Amino acid sequence: MRVFALIGLLFAATAAAADPWTLVAWAPGYPGTSEQAQPSMDEFAQGVVEAVGWEAGQLRAVYHPKVEDGRRSLAATDTALAVVPLPVYLEYGESLGLRPLLRVIEEGGDEETWSLVARKGAIKSATDLSGWSLEGLSGFSPRFVQRVLSSWGTLPDDLDISFNGRVLTVLRKAAQGEPVVALLDRAQAEALDRLPFATDLEVVAVSAPTISSLVCAVGDRLPEERERALVDALPGIDGSVSGDALLATIRVVRFEALGEDTLAATRRLWGDASD
Repeated sequence: MRVFALIGLLFAATAAAADPWTLVAWAPGYPGTSEQAQPSMDEFAQGVVEAVGWEAGQLRAVYHPKVEDGRRSLAATDTALAVVPLPVYLEYGESLGLRPLLRVIEEGGDEETWSLVARKGAIKSATDLSGWSLEGLSGFSPRFVQRVLSSWGTLPDDLDISFNGRVLTVLRKAAQGEPVVALLDRAQAEALDRLPFATDLEVVAVSAPTISSLVCAVGDRLPEERERALVDALPGIDGSVSGDALLATIRVVRFEALGEDTLAATRRLWGDASD
């Protein structure tokens, strides 16, 4: 009986070891659905497994463009890794146990900036936003919005800050004279001049550059040796035709080591302004 019990324990341990870990790419409000992104996620997960030297099928990857879906997915016990934009990390990192491992360099530039856009001539200073609404991709974190715009001025207490992934609608409302401003990321701001009503809008503030996105561990779910192998391998994926093609599937140029100075500057951004 002991032999059969031992065999059962060994079988259970082998089955548990074969269960894949999950990487969650969580980008609230960004284009595409989880279903549309899944083929790219599958290809990326397979490429990471090959680059790191894990067993085939040891990693699965999913994409979530909704705030609540991402939070729920990261709370699942099989989720060991997350790729998130900076506002997500700052807002939810502590509560979800996110530990930054690597910096993500995305297509279009090494850093992110946030631009506040209003109807031309409507806003001269932060105090003019009293009673207005501010909407955009990072609006799920009013604290992030306040911090990232702090060099421009202190936002009024009665400014309504909210998440809205439909920034074109927000910009159209602003152009029509409604009391609303849009907070755009770098890519959105670069496309602003192509709008048919662009002449009715202006950028009234631009944030200092920040990190764009991070690869994070979720707690200690990933064994230490696996985590170390991942951190060592991912920065070397770019530089080959196959590696660059793999990264292009998720619109990433490369992964970089995250220096202590960079991480410290990010934490200062989160903690500078008073509540």
